[in-house]
Amino acid sequence: MIKRVKSIPILILCLLFANLVSAQEQLTLKDALHFAIQNNANARKAKLDIDGGKYKTQEIRARALPQITGSGNLTYNPIIGQLVVGSLSFPMGRSWNVNGGVQLSQQLFNQQVFTGLQAAKKSEAYYNLNSDYTEEQVIEMVANNYYQVLVSRQQLNVIDTNIKNVKVVEKILANQYKNGLAKKIDVDRIKVNLTNLETQREQTINAVIQLENQLKYSMGMPVATTITLPADEFSKVETLPAMADSINVEGRTEIRLLNIQNELLGLQRKAYVSEYYPQLSLTGNISRTGLSDKFDLLSRHGLATYYNSSAIGLTLNIPIFNGFATRSRIRQADVDIKKNNEDIRQTKNTLNLAYENAKIQLKNNINTIKSQRQNVLLAQEIYNSTQNNYNNGLAALTDLLDTENALTSAQNSYTQALLNYKIAEIQLIKSNGNIKSLLK
Repeated sequence: MIKRVKSIPILILCLLFANLVSAQEQLTLKDALHFAIQNNANARKAKLDIDGGKYKTQEIRARALPQITGSGNLTYNPIIGQLVVGSLSFPMGRSWNVNGGVQLSQQLFNQQVFTGLQAAKKSEAYYNLNSDYTEEQVIEMVANNYYQVLVSRQQLNVIDTNIKNVKVVEKILANQYKNGLAKKIDVDRIKVNLTNLETQREQTINAVIQLENQLKYSMGMPVATTITLPADEFSKVETLPAMADSINVEGRTEIRLLNIQNELLGLQRKAYVSEYYPQLSLTGNISRTGLSDKFDLLSRHGLATYYNSSAIGLTLNIPIFNGFATRSRIRQADVDIKKNNEDIRQTKNTLNLAYENAKIQLKNNINTIKSQRQNVLLAQEIYNSTQNNYNNGLAALTDLLDTENALTSAQNSYTQALLNYKIAEIQLIKSNGNIKSLLK
């Protein structure tokens, strides 16, 4: 009975593992993207930057809070100096001195600290937005890799189909040669063709494995993990999606990041200007000092003398002249702001260019897909007709091999057109600022 109870957790683990394996059998694009958002190294580091930004704000905020420090010292004076007054002299202190105290400092006015706090809060918004931008980049990369794996697998299916067809022809041709109805050169030619197809298949398998590894790497998944993509993930493309004449680039994450960066540069300039401002702080301290001719400072029955002291004051620092260093830093900040404005202008132009190119590519690819689809159907009809004629002795083997190559080329061209369309579609969605819609 005890053995059965102990086996229950093991059974549960086995069931959970079985469910996990089952879930991994069909990795849809949506599943791949969600996995990547949670496990991609760049996405995870961007989220850590958010925490780092919060801690940076706390660090700068601490400069505006009271600063309290404690101090203590123990001094032995082998030779005590003398204070001479007329013909009299007096010892200046005693052999042993001990002192302990607490100092407090509070910033009352420091424009650099206040500006730094504003910049730290703005940096938090920057890191949050940068995390969103990193996720968008991860989504684009994973989606492109995902479709490339699908295309390679479909190309492998085409090769497998061709090998199957060639083996049928090879069997027929072998029987004909055995009965004296075919030439040996034809038998050799079909064997060469079959060998080439099998070599191409091996190369395609290796390419598929490499692309799958790249996909898993971009997802943040262990490369040793086995994945299987749905065969019907490539849906038929019939019509173009809705495309506006222009896009609102102001809403794009790239522009929003540059705008925040512009604000940060403005705060940096403000911090440099703050160097001209005076700084006012409140200071205070309290201490206790002990003096003795012997090392009995901590003894209850010693002869040490103790006295307390304290002070409260204001410290005012007024900058007067630093060799125009502040002015130079302000002018450097002005240059950085102008450069960032140029980046904003160029990025807007780049985003509009990407959108227009995506629209053109989609239109071209939809036409290519339609023509290639018809081409595949026509090539299939020609191949079937040629194969039938060859079986009846009405067509040469060369004609059959030529039509087979034409069919393979048409099928691969159609698959490549689908890939090009999907990649252009991703670029269009990204241009509209809706790349995260692929997660839904």
